Amino acid sequence: MTQETATQKGDNMKTVVITGSSSGFGKMSAQQFADKGHKVYAAMRNANSKNLEVKNELQSYSDNIVVVEMDVCSEESVNAAIAQIMDKESAIDVLINNAGIMHMGVTEAFSVEQAQQLMNTNFYGVIRTIQAVAPHMRKAGKGLIINTTSVIGRVSWPFTGTYSASKAAVEAYSQSLKFELAPSGVEVVIVEPGPSGTNLGGSFQPEAKTEVVAQNPHLKEIIDAMIGSVGKALENPATDPQLVVDAYLKLAEMDHGTRPTRTAIGLVNNVDKINDFFQPLQDQVISDFQLDFMLETKVNG
Repeated sequence: MTQETATQKGDNMKTVVITGSSSGFGKMSAQQFADKGHKVYAAMRNANSKNLEVKNELQSYSDNIVVVEMDVCSEESVNAAIAQIMDKESAIDVLINNAGIMHMGVTEAFSVEQAQQLMNTNFYGVIRTIQAVAPHMRKAGKGLIINTTSVIGRVSWPFTGTYSASKAAVEAYSQSLKFELAPSGVEVVIVEPGPSGTNLGGSFQPEAKTEVVAQNPHLKEIIDAMIGSVGKALENPATDPQLVVDAYLKLAEMDHGTRPTRTAIGLVNNVDKINDFFQPLQDQVISDFQLDFMLETKVNG
């Protein structure tokens, strides 16, 4: 692949941290941010074991990519990774929370432990990385946090209840955080992909409560039909993962303080319409509390 790697840091070069960089959106983004000349810290679990081949591939791809070990399910791991980055960099300009897993099946049959696993990665993982990075951004008076949710964090499909709940949690968390960080110059935005041709399905687990599945055999036919429908949908160009990467790049390169709160991408299930309707109502809540200064990100200089 032809690279457009910058040889030295320019005024427009950003230091970017991307979680979940071993595959999918994360891996693609690491490469393409590096192509644009940005310094990328590609965070992933098992960088020196299971994902060693990916680590070597990314670091061979561009001198602008450094792979760091980070397990978003471990506060110690996240803090150590961010400390390692800050030892080398004056600031982290962009944090992309991309790491995630998904379950699909009979919602009632997923155990509490399975739901906790999803929340630990998809929601608590976001909290851990933000708590590690936000103080550095606040000190710098600027920064961008991109949290990746899903269209089914806004509208729920059948058979995705635990996953949808984890992404809805990130939506609510991000919205509150956006208001709180805006006066410090830190911007929080949300990217909501529709179905995309990544390997997220590789994280699927069978339902733990097998008796619930056995007692409702008719649901198996519905699930199989729905999975088949999703498979056909993935043939649509609107499900191209590149669209999500393009959104990350566009948001990162927009002028500070001008970015939309939410960006729905691909087959959006009317989520774009929901967002257009919702955001003015949400902002009105802030005005009702007489906190309008939280509605706009402070822009220094």
